Amino acid sequence: REAYPGDVFYLHSRLLERAAKLSDELGGGSLTALPIIETQAGDVSAYIPTNVISITDGQIFLETDLFYSGIRPAINVGLSVSRVGGSAQIKAMKSVAGTLRLELAQYRELAAFAQFGSDLDPATQKQLNRGGKLVEILKQGQYKPLPVEKQVLVIYAATNGYVDAYPNSALKRYEEELIAFMESRHPGILDEIRTKKAIDNDLKAKLNKALDDLKGLFVAEGK
Repeated sequence: REAYPGDVFYLHSRLLERAAKLSDELGGGSLTALPIIETQAGDVSAYIPTNVISITDGQIFLETDLFYSGIRPAINVGLSVSRVGGSAQIKAMKSVAGTLRLELAQYRELAAFAQFGSDLDPATQKQLNRGGKLVEILKQGQYKPLPVEKQVLVIYAATNGYVDAYPNSALKRYEEELIAFMESRHPGILDEIRTKKAIDNDLKAKLNKALDDLKGLFVAEGK
């Protein structure tokens, strides 16, 4: 740290202060800054990363090992954090993804532990299986964004056990068929998620019924 000038913190903050809400009198709008920091050997606790983390509203930590193992975007769930959190999400997303981060972090820990021993109890096996499905279903192709109602739909299906019976290799096809099925057979459900921005008991019942219908069709076509 002694190698850096004493005012390096202020250099970073001065750059990032350019991100702000602009005056309504001068046209309004806002500027968002997205600083990109390269870590040395993945050390997020080094001087420059911690310096910038202390200024920003959170961080997305990308990991080379995850990228090369085919998990893309290669986000380390344990080290990534948002200080804005649920305030930036619609209620529907908060309700389906509330436990997602914790489940993924626990899965990573269990997966690392499972490499050293084969004797795992059924509960741990089930958790590893569910975690693997969540990782697979969250993979996203480049330039393939999804509107929030479709994100909610896919995460709801994954976190409620609708994909547990399928092999990981079938999940990409399941996701595509799920979205196509909802758009063709149940467009009202996607519209409700989009407009209500929340999942009430009535909508949950409709979702469960539609997902049960798809389960029969998807199995009939083969995994």
